[in-house]
Amino acid sequence: MFKKPFFNAFAAAAYIILVVTVMTIVTKPLQNKPDTFFAPVVMLSVLTLSVAVMAFLFFYQPLQLFIEGKKQVAVRFFMQTVGVFAVITSVALLLLSSGLL
Repeated sequence: MFKKPFFNAFAAAAYIILVVTVMTIVTKPLQNKPDTFFAPVVMLSVLTLSVAVMAFLFFYQPLQLFIEGKKQVAVRFFMQTVGVFAVITSVALLLLSSGLL
């Protein structure tokens, strides 16, 4: 997707925010209704979609680099993406635990 791990990590965070926002908006009117057969179907579908999107964001570029024979660059790219995403996650956790979110 992007040539910089920073952008991939932020795209992953943006995707998570988008999914949570959509799920919050969609489920708000359904709070007082019982779950139907389709609730777990939708949840598993969202999970499957999310795994595919995250795999693309985290692994596509490193896999391309690895196939091209640039193994060290591929590993560094992947680790940088994971590292930036870990920082984003840590900041969100700190903001949540401090009561700011």
